[in-house]
Amino acid sequence: MSPTDDTPLQPLLDDALIVLRAPTQVWSGRDGELGAQPIDGVYHGDVRHVRSLRLSCRDSDVEWISAAAHGPSRAVFGGLLRGLDDATPDPKVRLLRERAVMDGAVTETWTVLSRLTEPFDTVLTLTLEPDFASLHDVKAGTAASQPTEMTTTDAAATARSEDQEFTLRAHGATVAGGASGGPLTAQWSVRVEPGGAAEISFTLELHDPTLVVHGAAEQWSGAGARPGATSHPRLDRWLDVALGDLDALRLTLAGDDDVFFAAGAPWFFTLFGRDSIWAARLVLPLGAGVAASTLRVLAALQGDQHDPATAQEPGKILHELRSSALELPNEGVVLPPRYYGSVDSTPLWVCLLADAWRAGMPEPEVRELMPALRRALHWILDFGDSDGDGFLDYIDRSGRGLANQGWKDSGDSIQWRDGRLAEGPIALCEVQGYAYEAALAGADLLEAFGGADEGALDPPALREWAAALRARFREAYWVNTPEGRYPGIALDRHKRPVDTLTSNIGHLLGTGILDPDEERSVAELLLGGSMSSGYGIRTMSTGADGYWPLSYHGGSVWVHDTAIVAQGLHRAGLDDAARVVAEGLLAAAEGFGYRVPELHAGDPATETSVPTPYPAACRPQAWSAAAAVVCLEILED
Repeated sequence: MSPTDDTPLQPLLDDALIVLRAPTQVWSGRDGELGAQPIDGVYHGDVRHVRSLRLSCRDSDVEWISAAAHGPSRAVFGGLLRGLDDATPDPKVRLLRERAVMDGAVTETWTVLSRLTEPFDTVLTLTLEPDFASLHDVKAGTAASQPTEMTTTDAAATARSEDQEFTLRAHGATVAGGASGGPLTAQWSVRVEPGGAAEISFTLELHDPTLVVHGAAEQWSGAGARPGATSHPRLDRWLDVALGDLDALRLTLAGDDDVFFAAGAPWFFTLFGRDSIWAARLVLPLGAGVAASTLRVLAALQGDQHDPATAQEPGKILHELRSSALELPNEGVVLPPRYYGSVDSTPLWVCLLADAWRAGMPEPEVRELMPALRRALHWILDFGDSDGDGFLDYIDRSGRGLANQGWKDSGDSIQWRDGRLAEGPIALCEVQGYAYEAALAGADLLEAFGGADEGALDPPALREWAAALRARFREAYWVNTPEGRYPGIALDRHKRPVDTLTSNIGHLLGTGILDPDEERSVAELLLGGSMSSGYGIRTMSTGADGYWPLSYHGGSVWVHDTAIVAQGLHRAGLDDAARVVAEGLLAAAEGFGYRVPELHAGDPATETSVPTPYPAACRPQAWSAAAAVVCLEILED
């Protein structure tokens, strides 16, 4: 069945322009106007407060000719007012529109500049439509404006819908309208002298007391921790954009000063265990500060009971946090506000703690997290294996949670080579690598900080458990297919290795669960033509029946995934291979103007001179931006 005009579709993002400071974001066209595309709007948290925002001039059309980003939180749009111009060829009346976004506020400044020899008067008008649609409904393509209460004064107006509200402050303007859900208008009369300029401005103040996250108060110190210019100009440009985006994506929980990276825009301005951990881990070369605060935030929310509805278990690290339930009606998914459906967040939390300690996290801060470490290790040993086969696995017991609970969490991500879906419980290959690394790292931390431990958490016992896992993994996961010998993506419910060649095996590199010969074999496959696109590593081999370059997890390239592969190659001592992968990421970054999306198509570089967008991909995305730091680490080592 083909889509019709009534079929809800997720908005496309690749041509839209974003200005952000989490948890506030503005999406528009390249002209700065809001309202033409489904994604357009002013968002704060999980609500789109404003659907449409337009600029008009009484005496001229506005012909937009430029858009320039000045970091993640400011953009300037340039236009011409030729209806006010003289008859000479050169345009002499310009309009500049500057947009700045802060946590809970959007300010625009409009400046009319003239090179004319005579003065002129005109009127500038802002037209704004309140919305208050749920972000989740926007994503589902089912957004509908909510009933709004409006109060206005001469130069201000407040719109409110349930708990959310915004106030328009338009100094010097006449504000009117907004009745019965109609548009608000603000009008400014301006006079521009010969060779002069006239400037007006307005601010939207956005309020939502239900938010569980807030913007970080201070600039991220890691943005200033990078060295000076590198020997790779493309890397310098990518780092400039990426570090700015990471700064703008920092959030705190309500009532807490500890920061973490929001997963990404527009859908994920909140805490995600896996995403926030990986982003913090990938930027560790710039300092351990965000890693330390991310660890504390997640430790404070660590599971303490068995609850199938939230997938919570004692010691388990959170998957995601929201102010209300997340409903995905097209997928039959309803996630509670605090959801623990992630099989990898807990071992990755342990790995991040060990890495942060080795990167300089102050020892008192590490010691403070030792109780959380013990709880996380107990989860790995006692609860992570649901069926007793010795491997960490997952299955959704609620019937309304995520069917797949690794980083490839779409419903069709775990496939056999012939395209059949694997049956759960699913034991992902990379999660066994994380668990192996976490057990060894936990043993080191307990020896350094924990004093005497008995039983399963005795450091020698942890190392024995890791060694046994490593031996079981070698016996259970390796497959032989026409593409070669490699670990399958997972074990299915029948303990059979699912035989598709995927990028998941790249996450095993550097964990220690593979021996050096196995790491070289994995590296050779990942850099081969079926997996390497030239712009990164594909999520699934072109040799699999399920491969499609625009499949979310079945042939696309995810930048963070490729960065993890590159970092693993580097850790394994396979530096030449790591540099090849990093250069592919640089080529992708250049193709996307140095703000890389979360994923792009798996089309090969031999067939396209720039990477093909996955048009619904989020950007900026924290772990994609953090990939720039991995490339810095590899290429400047």
